[in-house]
Amino acid sequence: MIARREVLALALACAALPSRAQQADPLAERFGGPFTLAAHDGRRVSDTDFRGQFMLVYFGYTRCPDVCPDDLLTLGAALKKLGKDADKIQPLFITVDPERDTAKLLGDYVESFHPRLLGLTGSEAEIATAVRAYKVHRVKYTPANDPKSYGVDHSSLTYLMGPDGKFRTLIPHGTSAERMADLLRGYVGRN
Repeated sequence: MIARREVLALALACAALPSRAQQADPLAERFGGPFTLAAHDGRRVSDTDFRGQFMLVYFGYTRCPDVCPDDLLTLGAALKKLGKDADKIQPLFITVDPERDTAKLLGDYVESFHPRLLGLTGSEAEIATAVRAYKVHRVKYTPANDPKSYGVDHSSLTYLMGPDGKFRTLIPHGTSAERMADLLRGYVGRN
């Protein structure tokens, strides 16, 4: 497992290189892997169900107070800026809080950000498999002012996976919708 600061440094490096889409990525085998989860629409889906299209994968949870909504709004805006090229991308929101994030709750949540955003949940073991595959940082914590509740500290990276299921690039939190759209266009425009 790589350290959180290493993942952030890699994300910044990936986002900073404008010609990244044309280069072979030495990290292609480092992020991503098999998962099988429950979609918010009731289907069971796996990573292989999305072969032939790009996956834009984000890990978060519905009770996240700020980072997740900000990143998902950016993701939705970037897809809108792509126009028809956005049809080549399946956006996925994988919960890091399967204890509370039911399929119904995820469905209500993701519809606010993009009509094609698919919310995914599962058992703790299924989510742990996906988290390990993508090297996602995830830690439960109890707020001092509410000891009966909990939050989840988690990575705030968006992963672009290719039509072959292989990692293409990381997009860090704080990337603008314009920059994200430009990055995505560099990948999907070639296919």
